[in-house]
Amino acid sequence: MKRLLAAGTLAAGLLTAGLLTPWPALAQDKLTVLLDWFVNPDHAPLVVAKEKGFFKDAGLDVDLIAPADPNDPPKLVAAGKAELAISYQPQLQVQVGQGLPLRRVGTLVSTPLNSLVVLKDGPVKSVADLKGRKVGFSVGGFEDALLGAMLEKHGLSLKDVTLVNVNFSLSPSILSGQVDAVIGAFRNFELNQMAIEKRDGRAFYPEEEGVPAYDELIVVAHADKAADPRLPRFLAAVERAVLYILNHPEEAHAAFVKDRPELNDELNRRAWADTLPRFSHSPAALDGPRYARFAEFLKARGLIDKALPVDSYAVTLK
Repeated sequence: MKRLLAAGTLAAGLLTAGLLTPWPALAQDKLTVLLDWFVNPDHAPLVVAKEKGFFKDAGLDVDLIAPADPNDPPKLVAAGKAELAISYQPQLQVQVGQGLPLRRVGTLVSTPLNSLVVLKDGPVKSVADLKGRKVGFSVGGFEDALLGAMLEKHGLSLKDVTLVNVNFSLSPSILSGQVDAVIGAFRNFELNQMAIEKRDGRAFYPEEEGVPAYDELIVVAHADKAADPRLPRFLAAVERAVLYILNHPEEAHAAFVKDRPELNDELNRRAWADTLPRFSHSPAALDGPRYARFAEFLKARGLIDKALPVDSYAVTLK
């Protein structure tokens, strides 16, 4: 103890004399992250990492930007307009097949959120009951592929249903009777929205109905920037935030809604609770075989011409 006190006294003396300088503050590297949508509980690790100073501790000054058009973020990253975007595994695999220079560098939500939703007290008790009925959708292409695969498991096809474009009015279109089901409903939002309206929903999950499991939300970078030294620090801060959320959910929620009162309503509080178990505990980890299986699914459904090697569009950062 005396030696430690003496050493501390000596260091203080040298510092006062100008012969010893303190550790310099870690420089803050700017990093722009384009979100896939307006801020919501799906983005909790990003918001918590920013609010709790985890990005700052990693030497990063991170801007989280909601897009004017949800289709733009990956394209803007591919064009070099931002370092990172939050996107979707299926979207990434399709866009890389179309020639966009993108790489998956991390995972935010590691399970599907997409689902097929009907009224719980309605006539549809199984996917087979959709024959001859109307199914609403918001985004064509991938949602058609999901629905087609789910129908085929029950001996049906897309020809057995009528597809109705309801834009993003998924829950309202069911509640109003415009359609009998919707594909593309996020299980952590639409089901809660329907419950709040006192009209409970029933979800059929693609991963239980013939569709391979996939990562819902991922982090993508430009193919030429996947080795950016800022990115491992970014993912380490996100992982720290995920663990903080799991260990301190109330404190994490307080940080999440700080200066965002619109996110502290009943719908978002319910969605927060339902989303927590779905965050990737190791955002940098990559399950290559899982990506390969889903690429084969997309190829079989006609959404990509060929299943590219996983390392051509998804990487594990060192």
